[in-house]
Amino acid sequence: MSSISALRDAHIKGLFGDHEGKNESELLRISELKDFLIVQIVKYKKSSITNKDIKIDNLNLNDETLTVHCNSKTRILWNGPNNWLLISINKEVLKEINEKLKETDFAITNLSHSRTIIQIEGKNTKEILKKGCPYNFNELKNNNCLNSVYNGMSVTIDMLEDKPDKIRIFTLRSFGESLYHSITDACLEYGYKNV
Repeated sequence: MSSISALRDAHIKGLFGDHEGKNESELLRISELKDFLIVQIVKYKKSSITNKDIKIDNLNLNDETLTVHCNSKTRILWNGPNNWLLISINKEVLKEINEKLKETDFAITNLSHSRTIIQIEGKNTKEILKKGCPYNFNELKNNNCLNSVYNGMSVTIDMLEDKPDKIRIFTLRSFGESLYHSITDACLEYGYKNV
């Protein structure tokens, strides 16, 4: 079974908005990311397991607010108390999760085909986020994450880099096109390149 991109008909490669006369390195870059493993991990309240004893892809399930723990293939986003979102290009991590996390202690949900991931890169990335989200993005730093809304749509935002800014926005697949159009409209004044 092949997966069909949520943005298949919306994401068209090229230059858009106020891009004329600008160096391409000054433009925002927007891409849709596909074929990632996305797993929600929730520890039950009754569980007596301590988080520091658990490592997935050599990363701890840390309960530090708004933080991301990562390596070159996997990112584990804090999603709330005893609640994480694991994103990986290594699909074999799912096997490790199922072996290490007992179903009596954790709820494991594979969300891979139910999410759209939009990545934005460039110096004006935070300005785009400020246009639709009530969070204070001046406080957002490398390897921080948050759950919020963007123009009324539920999103998870993951800050990958901060020089220049590079973020990923996760939303429900059903909101994918609406979120994409909302973000690209916000990018028009800066100029952007779809890759």
